[in-house]
Amino acid sequence: MKHPLFARVYARARPTLDQQGAAEHRRRLLAGVAGRVVEVGAGDGGNFAFYPAAVSAVIAVEPEPYLRRQAEVAARSAQVDVQVVDGTADRLPVADGSADVVVFSLVLCSVPDQDAALAEARRVLRSGGELRFYEHVAAEPGSRLATVQRVADATLWPLFVGGCHTHRDTPAAITAAGFEIEELEHFQFPPGRPTPAGPHVLGRARLRA
Repeated sequence: MKHPLFARVYARARPTLDQQGAAEHRRRLLAGVAGRVVEVGAGDGGNFAFYPAAVSAVIAVEPEPYLRRQAEVAARSAQVDVQVVDGTADRLPVADGSADVVVFSLVLCSVPDQDAALAEARRVLRSGGELRFYEHVAAEPGSRLATVQRVADATLWPLFVGGCHTHRDTPAAITAAGFEIEELEHFQFPPGRPTPAGPHVLGRARLRA
């Protein structure tokens, strides 16, 4: 899965977004995570520095070759053991029930099939395992921004932004996939800028028995 232009733009922009507040979102996303983690769509490894010491290992799955190489570099300086592997969200190279936590970070917008990706997360999690997610999502129904999102998704946005779709109700998809959402926060990022990818959520969910 190659998006060479977007991958390079993202890798350049990500540190700036982190300085604007995304780094704090990543820190909160991963606070308290422990055990064996599978990160789906690890990008250039922007999350690796925020994994706490209680994490025994991270399997970081990234299908885009340029971003995967950047993630391999980032893994070398991580404080926990990170293994970067090739793979896609709908076919994770991970055994059934082998993960304590699955992390999605700004990736469920771009997977071709959210249901398939979440089904894979369910497959690799142990009973009672945890899903952590930080995503941009659909704006409030009926709002002008929601209309802008639908138009963007139907035209050029996914083509130029690595397959990203802005008008996805990701929390609803997580619930429908068999997870119970335990924490969910909605916010705008960057603050004060009403862009199609502005509405964000940060939360955690538990795999229902």
